Amino acid sequence: MSKDRVFEENETESGALRVEIRCTVPPTGEQRERLREVMASKYGVQKENVELVIRKDASVADGFNIFVGDDNYDWSTLGRIRQFRKSVQSLPKESEPQKMISLLKGDIESFGLDTGHQQVGEVVAVGDGVAVIEGLKDVVYGEIVLFESGVKGMAQDIRTDGSTGIVLFGDSSLVAEGSRVVRTRRTAGIPISTRILGRMIDPLGKPIDGGGPIDAKKYYPLERPAPSIIQRKPVSRPLETGILAIDAMFPIGRGQRELIIGDRQTGKTSIALDAILNQKGKNVVCVYVAISQKASTVSKIMRILKESGAMEYTVIVSSSADDMPSMQYIAPYAGCAIAEYFMYHGRDTLVIYDDLSKHAVAYRTISLLLERAPGREAYPGDVFYLHSRLLERSAQLSDEMGGGSMTALPIVETQAGDVSAYIPTNIISITDGQIFLDNELFYSGQRPAVNVGLSVSRVGSSAQTNIMKKSVGSIRLDLAQYREMQVFSRFGSDFDEQTRNQLRYGECLMQLLRQTNRSPLSLWQQIVLLHAAQRKLFVNVPAKAVPQAKSELLSWFAATHGTLALRAEHEKLYSEELRSNIYDACEAFFKEHSYSAL
Repeated sequence: MSKDRVFEENETESGALRVEIRCTVPPTGEQRERLREVMASKYGVQKENVELVIRKDASVADGFNIFVGDDNYDWSTLGRIRQFRKSVQSLPKESEPQKMISLLKGDIESFGLDTGHQQVGEVVAVGDGVAVIEGLKDVVYGEIVLFESGVKGMAQDIRTDGSTGIVLFGDSSLVAEGSRVVRTRRTAGIPISTRILGRMIDPLGKPIDGGGPIDAKKYYPLERPAPSIIQRKPVSRPLETGILAIDAMFPIGRGQRELIIGDRQTGKTSIALDAILNQKGKNVVCVYVAISQKASTVSKIMRILKESGAMEYTVIVSSSADDMPSMQYIAPYAGCAIAEYFMYHGRDTLVIYDDLSKHAVAYRTISLLLERAPGREAYPGDVFYLHSRLLERSAQLSDEMGGGSMTALPIVETQAGDVSAYIPTNIISITDGQIFLDNELFYSGQRPAVNVGLSVSRVGSSAQTNIMKKSVGSIRLDLAQYREMQVFSRFGSDFDEQTRNQLRYGECLMQLLRQTNRSPLSLWQQIVLLHAAQRKLFVNVPAKAVPQAKSELLSWFAATHGTLALRAEHEKLYSEELRSNIYDACEAFFKEHSYSAL
């Protein structure tokens, strides 16, 4: 029989099962024999091959804390108290004292101690928000682990040598080499309830807007499989952004993934905010995810949404530029989980990821710290999967699944308009289309600076209403021809009358598509403007006077043809009578109003 080693750290004999007992008072002979029997039975070895190594540990006030490899059995008094505390915490919360007392009595009577088993690992290296641990052989990818200092981390790199790379969600200075870490057997999640609407939170669900607690009742996983084909149905309903250039030519359907792409400071976030503002009164839950943004920028966005009354149906998930890469990495998944929660409860949702370029950079930082092999532009090989598993969760659910939807508007920043870079091409291949914002258009005063030639919506036309589809006509083709003619017009000034008319018409269309921030147009307003444009009623208006004419036309139409505006807003089918009435009203306006160059 192996000798007991009291308060020593000698090596275990070859072939023996090493059982380390930490305690203040060594076990008695009878207790040692019982421990050998229990461990021999649990691990399938002979009792003679169980070696007890007993160490003095002042932190174990009473009882024993037992370690077998990375398995831990906490048989101390403190461990028993923890078990009881968890049992009490799992009780349903009751507002009535008598019911709560009854629940406590029942729990105490039925309470039974378990073996206190948990897996324990040890930190072997830590730094820059990443820790490497040994042990925890059964830990799974994405599982949350808990360090003895209270810091949480997530398993991100499970290696063949038995070690595991952990990204930390707290101050790495609180995690020391040699400290213990235990499994939680839970994947990363976020506490959620309907009270989350109108709040700003961090990626872990903690309020950061100065308000009170959210009192979430559910813990929703950050990552879960995307809905299957059986659980989906085709995109068939529009999600209007209120931006004429987008709703008319590149419509977005509920359940679609439409990329907003362009250089820095070209209006990408403004389009996303206008889309959120336009959902007011439409029973759509919006989630804005700020990834590596300045805190001042996010505060400004929240102020805009509050002033417009949009925070009532919006959640902001913010991971600032000062946060650890791990927090920036999980931010879009947290936002997706919130939108998904409402989607599976039958609601329509819109989620903005601003932006996924910074998300990819955060993931690259984590991967390099975990010593993963870098690939193109130093990104790891699975960076495509990083975004595909996020964006594939957007869907229009079938009626059997509740009929909810999640529409995603990811934002990607380009450098000098290069859409062929690694991250932009990856996300373009995942999404159902893209809205490309052009530098040249933006600085020439065209806002939003949507490039008609490079933008596309692959499934949005299926969701476009009949009346909008008929109202658009050939405007997109006319704009494409105008852009082509405009290029050639730079090489000469002598054109025939038809070419001059085409250039004048194209210039009026460009002016018509200009919109200021935070001024989304309703459906009837867009239809009226499109009818007037198709009738070429703006051609005789000087280009600089088009914004004034547009504004006055809509105000006049609302005041004198309110019933017609309501029909345009709510009628599902486009009729010849409706088209004729709108044309006649627009022509009447331009007969009454004349405009000269400003």
